[in-house]
Amino acid sequence: MTAIRILGLDPGLRRTGWGVIEIEGARLTHVAHGVIAPKDSLPFAERLLALFVGISEIVALHNPHEAAVEETFMNNNAASALKLGHARAMALVVPARAGLPVAEYAATVVKKSVVGTGAADKTQVAFMIARLLPKAGPATADAADALAVAIAHAHARKARSFGAAA
Repeated sequence: MTAIRILGLDPGLRRTGWGVIEIEGARLTHVAHGVIAPKDSLPFAERLLALFVGISEIVALHNPHEAAVEETFMNNNAASALKLGHARAMALVVPARAGLPVAEYAATVVKKSVVGTGAADKTQVAFMIARLLPKAGPATADAADALAVAIAHAHARKARSFGAAA
């Protein structure tokens, strides 16, 4: 059985969490995780470019086979929602540009997959990530969320018909 490497992304304009795992059969293995945090002082276009470059570097370094992105929670502030949508676009476009299939998951689906309830908070998600991927060490909330997105994809990929090696 061939291991499948999955990149999970939790997009944000200030902090985009990322996590890479491998799945082989039912076994999940932590590969890497982190956060891309463009400086708030940069112009908007340069912040987006920093996300594009950062995600591109992660794809090049870790060679994932597939990517998964968390869908954004709708914000009541239209301007904030639009800016977050731009960050999310970077999380979708970069892996797609690299030829990876990209799946999207609602936050409730991700939480249910990792914690068992769609109403879990960030602390519960981080706690379960530490249990499911002990080699991940303590991860920031953004990185833990990204690892959770990757795990949700690992659990759902067969149902989504991703890859022949499933």
